[in-house]
Amino acid sequence: MLAIDAGNSKTDIALVGEDGSVLGQARGGGFRPPVVGAERAVGSLAPLVEEVARQAGRSGPPPAGHISACLANADLPSEEEQLTGVLAARGWGATVTVANDTFALLRAGVADDGEPTGVSVVCGAGINCAGIGHGGRVARFPAIGRISGDWGGGGYLSEEALWWAARAEDGRGEPTELARALPAHFGLTTTYELIEALHLGRLEAGRRHELTPVLFAVADTGDEIARTIVDRQAEEVVTMATVALGRLDLLGEETPVVLGGGVIAARHPLLDDRIRELLAERAPKAEPRVVTAPPVLGAALLGLDRTGAPESAYARLRAHYAPADDSESGTESPSEA
Repeated sequence: MLAIDAGNSKTDIALVGEDGSVLGQARGGGFRPPVVGAERAVGSLAPLVEEVARQAGRSGPPPAGHISACLANADLPSEEEQLTGVLAARGWGATVTVANDTFALLRAGVADDGEPTGVSVVCGAGINCAGIGHGGRVARFPAIGRISGDWGGGGYLSEEALWWAARAEDGRGEPTELARALPAHFGLTTTYELIEALHLGRLEAGRRHELTPVLFAVADTGDEIARTIVDRQAEEVVTMATVALGRLDLLGEETPVVLGGGVIAARHPLLDDRIRELLAERAPKAEPRVVTAPPVLGAALLGLDRTGAPESAYARLRAHYAPADDSESGTESPSEA
C-alpha cells in the first residue's frame, strides 16, 4: 500500500507492507495543485514514488494494491474527485482513495479498534478542521482562506504580526515590541525597512513565515498585542473543533480532539494552555490530543483500514513512526507534555 501525505510545505510518501512494515519512505516539497494544476502537482510525486520503490528493491513504481492519499488543497469534493482521477491514471496502485490531509491527522490520533470518531484541527501554514461521527458522518470546512471564513495558521499569524508592527511604528496603532523584534529577526532596524524588503523582493515572501516563532517569543514577554494574536489563534482552533463536535452530536460524549500542524505541535505554552482552557469551557468532554508523529502515519493507517489488516500490522506501523520519547503512537494529550 502506498501512503501519501502531501501538505503545503512538504510531502511524505511511504510504501507499507500488509504486515504494517515500512518498506520505503521519501520526503519532498509542498503539494499545491491550485498554483500549478492537478497534473503537475501529482507529477511532482513521481520521484518520491520511485525512491520508495528503490528502497524496497523494486526497479519501477511499486505495484501497490492501494493508494491512500491525504492531500492538502483537496478541500472540496470536486477537488478530491479530480485528484483521485489523476492519481489513478499514474498506475501506481490498483485502487485510490483521496481525502484532505486533515483526515490523516485525525486517523493518527484515534484508536485502531472500534469506530474512529473524533475531530481534528490542523494549524500549520493554514488552518483546517474535520470530524467523523457515528455511522461515518462527516463534518468539515472548505478551508480555502478568508473567503471561506478562515483565520489562523502560520501565514495568518505572520501577517497579523506585521500589521500590528507597522501600525505601532507609524502611530496608527498601539505600541508593541513586535515593531522592533520582527525586523531584528532579519538584521533590520525598523518595520519600515522590513516592509520595503518584503515588497521589493529583497526578502523572499516565504520567509515571512519565520516571523511566527518571533510572535510567540514576544507574546511570552507579556506584550499585550502579541498575546492578543495568540489568544485569537486559540479561539479559532477551539471554535472550529466545537462547531464540528456539535454538528456531529459529539459534545455530550467523550471524544478525541486531535491537534496538529507546525504551529500547534511546537507546543507554545500560551497557545497550548489557552486551547485547553477554552475546550474545557465549551466542550468539557473533549479529549485534546496533540499528534507529533508525521501525518503520513494517518494516511497509512487509513490504508490498513481499507485492507482489513490485522492488529499486529497497526502496532508495527505505529511503532515505526513513534517519537523516541513516545513508543506508542506519537500522540499525547496537552496535559502530558
